[in-house]
Amino acid sequence: MAADREGGARRRSARAAAYAALGVVLLAGCASMPDSGDLRDVESTPRQDTGVRVFAMPPADGAGPGEIMQGFLEALTSDDPGYDTARKYLTADAADRWRPEQSTTVLANGPTIETDCRPGGREETNSVTCLLAGTRVATVDAQQAYQPVDGSYRKKLHLTKDAKSGQWRIDGLPDGVVMGKSDFQRNYTSVDKYYFASNAAAGAGGQPVAVADPVFVRSKVDPMTQMVRSLLKGPTTWLGPVVRSSFPTGTALQKGVSDLAPDDQNKLTVPLNLKASRVAAGKCTEMATQVLFTLRNLAPTLESVELRGTGDDRLCELTEERAESAAWHGSSKRPEYLYFLDGKRRVVRMQTGSTGTGSVPVPGPLGEGGKGLRSVAVSRDEHTAAGVGDEGRSLYVTSLASGGSFGEPQVTSVGPTPEQRLTTPSWDARGDLWVADRDPHRPRLFVLDQGVGKPEPVAVPDLPGQITDARVAADGARIALVVAEKDGKQSLYIGRIQRDDGTGQGISVDGLRSAAPDLEQVSAISWAGDSRLLVVGQEQGGVQQMRYVQVDGSTLDGPAPGALTSVKAIAASEDERVPLVAYSEDGIVRLPSGAQWQKVDKDGTAPVYPG
Repeated sequence: MAADREGGARRRSARAAAYAALGVVLLAGCASMPDSGDLRDVESTPRQDTGVRVFAMPPADGAGPGEIMQGFLEALTSDDPGYDTARKYLTADAADRWRPEQSTTVLANGPTIETDCRPGGREETNSVTCLLAGTRVATVDAQQAYQPVDGSYRKKLHLTKDAKSGQWRIDGLPDGVVMGKSDFQRNYTSVDKYYFASNAAAGAGGQPVAVADPVFVRSKVDPMTQMVRSLLKGPTTWLGPVVRSSFPTGTALQKGVSDLAPDDQNKLTVPLNLKASRVAAGKCTEMATQVLFTLRNLAPTLESVELRGTGDDRLCELTEERAESAAWHGSSKRPEYLYFLDGKRRVVRMQTGSTGTGSVPVPGPLGEGGKGLRSVAVSRDEHTAAGVGDEGRSLYVTSLASGGSFGEPQVTSVGPTPEQRLTTPSWDARGDLWVADRDPHRPRLFVLDQGVGKPEPVAVPDLPGQITDARVAADGARIALVVAEKDGKQSLYIGRIQRDDGTGQGISVDGLRSAAPDLEQVSAISWAGDSRLLVVGQEQGGVQQMRYVQVDGSTLDGPAPGALTSVKAIAASEDERVPLVAYSEDGIVRLPSGAQWQKVDKDGTAPVYPG
């Protein structure tokens, strides 16, 4: 548990001054079994980005219960790897029982404390109970998985005075830690670890498809070793049913391994508890790929990974270039073109890296017009496209090559208005095509095998409303859904795609979870990375905004895209170097890195990158 405070190194005298200044507020929570009373917020301090590690002070001799509580809270926001200093504020039994790694509870601000237990109030007794309270924002579980939550937080801590030493210590506290949002942002960072889609392959060679699994780690406490341990333990519970790991069950780092870091050649050596005889070459390549993809989040210059087994036997080594060919990875696939509809409602395209505004019709029938297209989606290999035409009634799939014709529509809708018919379609790396029918009398989600198979209805258990937009992730293991709920909200959900495993159950989207809980009117979405989306929406009573969100519902650190009014559609790529594109009141506009929004085509609509 921890109240928000400033980061950065501070001298002992500065800490003492801070203790004195903060003491009245923090100690206000201590009372004998308090169940009610006036509450006051502990002010949240602004985040300060610094590379300096912060270490806590141990308890001072003769410190009262207020100082013990205060020091303990301070220790929990430090960069002490094993919370060893925090344990010094506990009795021996409590220190043995306490499991800080079980969870982290994030509060909107620092904990709120009862205001009738300040120093000198009831410290003459040998037993004090303190109540910590606040408004929950999120939790991070023992698997380091983030989940937005709401509601109140109320926990009691009990302090006792040792009869022999006369020292106050905490002897009763819940497992886990709690801290305010700004302390959480300073102490933790989101990192994607990578597994492979269970039932997916891509490319001519049938490459396994990498799937990102975001977790939060303490950013200054040996994060690289933390991430390898987390990777080896397996995927989070939510993602687990649709991915696999190439590491054999029970794989772990060798005993005593810590402080993993690349050498001066940007090569990382990872010692594992595996015998060389247990590891086939192909599996070892996949294992090294998982490690390399995961750790590039923390070390972008990492060029190679070497796995070593027991007896210091070399298992395999993998370079960055080989990893990209060993697995299909969405963020490494740079799209060749940006696509959109021109004023004649034909599909046109322009080079992704172009700085001009010229576009040309795509080869084939989608570039020739005649169907009054409303939206388009282009396959990941940019060989095939799907267009929704006839005022949203029909989905056509055709080659992006000269010649050919529209043929018969693959899916049709009988919704009463264009807005109540087919959504913008979406492709995954397998080559499957996804589209939703918004017909209020028969709403459905479909998938077409390789874009040409018979449309297969997709079950979505526990769907809280009607799908108004659907965008599948490149990996084909997850899908983003905009859902119009019964209370008038239009919310963003992420679901995992469960494919038919031979039981005849068909394809379903399970495990729906909110990805933007504070937005009540989501109007446009696009995947913008392996585990993030670009979202346009409004908070309650707010104005339209554009922001990045993680699939786990966490808010990404860093600036949002520049303000843009009346955004109707957006296009981003998993390759984050590609400019953002939007359809607004100015037509098609783009946002190159480090620049302002630029007009591209005043008559254009429906921009998309492949996917």
